[in-house]
Amino acid sequence: MTSSRGFYLSARGECMDSRMIQQLMTEQMTVPTKLITNYKTLGLTESDFSVILHIHYYLQQNVEFPTPSQLAKHLTMDEKECAKILRRLIQKQLLTIEQKQSEDNILSESYNLTPLWEKLYEESAPLQREANNEEGLIFVSFEQEFGRPLSPFEIEMVSNWLDEDHFDPSLIEAALRESVLMGKLNFTYIDRILRSWKQKGIQTVEDARESSREFRDYQAKQATETSSNEQTTDASLYFNWLEED
Repeated sequence: MTSSRGFYLSARGECMDSRMIQQLMTEQMTVPTKLITNYKTLGLTESDFSVILHIHYYLQQNVEFPTPSQLAKHLTMDEKECAKILRRLIQKQLLTIEQKQSEDNILSESYNLTPLWEKLYEESAPLQREANNEEGLIFVSFEQEFGRPLSPFEIEMVSNWLDEDHFDPSLIEAALRESVLMGKLNFTYIDRILRSWKQKGIQTVEDARESSREFRDYQAKQATETSSNEQTTDASLYFNWLEED
């Protein structure tokens, strides 16, 4: 609603100058509707969503590589939490870091949200998106078990299991649990478990469990011959993958 003097009435009946309205409109940021309505289908939380919005904002302001500290200034989370979310977005392959070279041969880095937009608007079935989510959650499981962020080398190792070796995410998770139960939580041990399963043709968690049951039966027979020697229950229940022939 306008007056003859170029003023607008807001919804509360307050007068707003036309210049204020113009400024308000020029400061708008376009956000894809699908991001608002579908971010849960990509396994994103509200915190992830907030960080993405602020990265999107900075990119529109030509700030191509906002730091966790810059992001935290506008959020209710601290710098450490922002950094953790950035790692998770990269691990889930929703955010990439690109390296650019200027005309003066100066290298710089920038965030790219194109993978996120592609996943939001791709015409693939929801099952494909669910598979992507499952792969992304693998990294979360590893960080929870190790109690720390993964190093770049460790992230690359998990990515190779998924992309090059084509291990099913559930099988990688099973190998992680096996290493925890054996008290040998390290990537070398987990890799040996996966290689052993691959050599035996084991491709599913069910096959892995069956293999473990067979080994327990074998161990039980051996235990009857050395029953006088006290051994921990865990040592007889789980396969010692590092000592496998």
